[in-house]
Amino acid sequence: MQLLKVAAGVLNQIPLAWDHNKKNIIDAIAEAQRQNVSLLCLPELCISGYGCEDAFYAQNTIDQAVESLLDIVGYTADIAVAVGLPLRHNNRTYDVACLIANKRILGFVAKQYLANNGIHYETRWFQPWSPYVRDEIRIGGPSHGDFMYPFGDVVFDLSGVRIGFEICEDAWIANRPGRMLYERGIDLILNPSASHFAFMKSQTRERFVVDGSRSFGVSYIYANLLGNEAGRVIYDGDAMVASNGELLVSGARLSYEDVVIVPAVVDVDLTRLSQVQNRGNLALAYPNLRVSERFDWPEVAPVIQKAELEAWERGGYLKEEEFARAVALGLFDYLRKSRSQGYVLSLSGGADSSAIAATVYLMIRMAVENIGIDGVKKKLGYIKSIQDCDTPEAMLSKLLTVMYQGTANSSDDTYQSAKELADDIGATFLNIDIEGLVETYRGLIEGQIGRQLSWETDDLTLQNIQARVRAPSIWMLANLNNALLLTTSNRSEAAVGYATMDGDTSGSISPITGIDKHFLRGWLRWLETVGLNVKNAPEPTDRTSLATDDDVRPSELIKVKGLHRVNNLQPTAELRPTDRKQTDEQDLMPYDVLNSIEEAGIRDKQAPVDVLKQIEARYAGRYDREQLMHWVERFFRLWSRNQWKRERYAPSFHLDDHNLDPRSWCRFPILSGGFEKELAAMRDWASEQKPNSRKGKIGF
Repeated sequence: MQLLKVAAGVLNQIPLAWDHNKKNIIDAIAEAQRQNVSLLCLPELCISGYGCEDAFYAQNTIDQAVESLLDIVGYTADIAVAVGLPLRHNNRTYDVACLIANKRILGFVAKQYLANNGIHYETRWFQPWSPYVRDEIRIGGPSHGDFMYPFGDVVFDLSGVRIGFEICEDAWIANRPGRMLYERGIDLILNPSASHFAFMKSQTRERFVVDGSRSFGVSYIYANLLGNEAGRVIYDGDAMVASNGELLVSGARLSYEDVVIVPAVVDVDLTRLSQVQNRGNLALAYPNLRVSERFDWPEVAPVIQKAELEAWERGGYLKEEEFARAVALGLFDYLRKSRSQGYVLSLSGGADSSAIAATVYLMIRMAVENIGIDGVKKKLGYIKSIQDCDTPEAMLSKLLTVMYQGTANSSDDTYQSAKELADDIGATFLNIDIEGLVETYRGLIEGQIGRQLSWETDDLTLQNIQARVRAPSIWMLANLNNALLLTTSNRSEAAVGYATMDGDTSGSISPITGIDKHFLRGWLRWLETVGLNVKNAPEPTDRTSLATDDDVRPSELIKVKGLHRVNNLQPTAELRPTDRKQTDEQDLMPYDVLNSIEEAGIRDKQAPVDVLKQIEARYAGRYDREQLMHWVERFFRLWSRNQWKRERYAPSFHLDDHNLDPRSWCRFPILSGGFEKELAAMRDWASEQKPNSRKGKIGF
């Protein structure tokens, strides 16, 4: 056996925060050295941060990254470390991984395949490197001297142990570089990544890590970024080590730590045996692509290793858990990295604002569970008001202020819903009546136009003024508290513009615009009745087992009982008089239907007629064709008409591939033809079909 102790290092970085990022990297190296790790893989672009955007064009960004790199080199005694940074070479910028060992830079590997879909625009800033090409680059500084180093498609031979790289997207494509590395007899593949969070995405990563280790006969080390790095994108801190098709270790995801080290012991002789027995391809040496260096690998004792999911990952509610944890971590990092004093929220007592209040509560609860109350105080050390707090609820009273703003159309049900939730989670609760402000605006306009406004002729105007009047007071409160204002629109509303600009869309950050209303309502019921699993339950017999209800004690679950009242209310904007009964779904369509249309029409880019065919099959027996066709047409018209609203939404968190954020995922023209021809074709198709015999209920 030739045993090596390796590790994946997870970092919570900030774009262009050079001192912060360097400190985290040095701390990670020190912790790896403390654990006797010989080889450490850190995430992609961890020196600069991944989300630098057009700052990657700036020469200063490159210079600062190189300066940080040269400082980091001095901390690598008796350890080999891979770090990521942008480098400029021949007037092109490359996304590279640098391997350092024993206080020496050994070389730079350039990323070959750039991510350019969804939220990623890497080809805007970076050049892909061609395989089998090696060059040299001059690196140096005033206090370090200038030296030439290998650059490009490079493998490293450290005293007979061969190390290669796949950088993030490299591993996601069919012709991945690992296939070429296999030809060169590689022992270890390092994958420094900046892979954004999305629901269930960790399972995909695990598959290509495990499959890569099996197919290429190697040990595979994967390290991802962690936290809300730049505002919109959350990273879950996935870290894994696999060998010969077996996952050896898997780190905790969505942690509140700045640095997490996930070590493992790998057997180089065992993976070499796999390659010897495979004999699929000749081991091509490519000596011109190899960099050799002496490195003293210490003797390592055998250990028993078996990767286990955390209890919350195997409890049967993975999407609910991931949503809660990702948004909570995203809010925590947004708060501290923006140096804000807390959050302010207009709490209506409805599902959307209640969900946001609950996630802010979970932000503190999960942080305390993860790093302890003293750790939270340290990370939020600039917020003096929380330093004497000794419970999460006490902290929340300082960090979250909510305000109920009622009008003549508001009900006691929503007031009680808001009040009970605020009391349950410990938020500071305020209550004002804005009816006088609404009437003042109404009177001013009526005096100018020479007529009275009525619900028969001015319905939408009278609704919107109520929502807009709420904005100045809640903004005023945010200014007084030096806090961030949270907006309350969800993705279903964003799709069809069911929101009042400069009303409920006002705010600094929009935590739930990436999630649909149908899921959100189910999540609120889950949070009230089931709750987050915050402790590791008894270990299952194997990795695929699910924990049962008996495995988790009540004290290990976070439930929000204050959601009971909102979970028993029908979602409504409460902007019309009570004699004009109003619910969201009456204004729009059933939320599950809306989501199905959005999925087919926007995510899958299907024409309206194909959307109709699909949802008719899905909702057979519930609604007839005429009703479904009406909803499809309504969706596409509202979608086209309201792109300008989606352009103006506050920054939202990216949670999955349904995202509608035009800044990071789904682009659509503000002015368009509105699918007129396509909708006419849908109507023509429907008229040519036999009458629909599936006469389910029409409406709700």
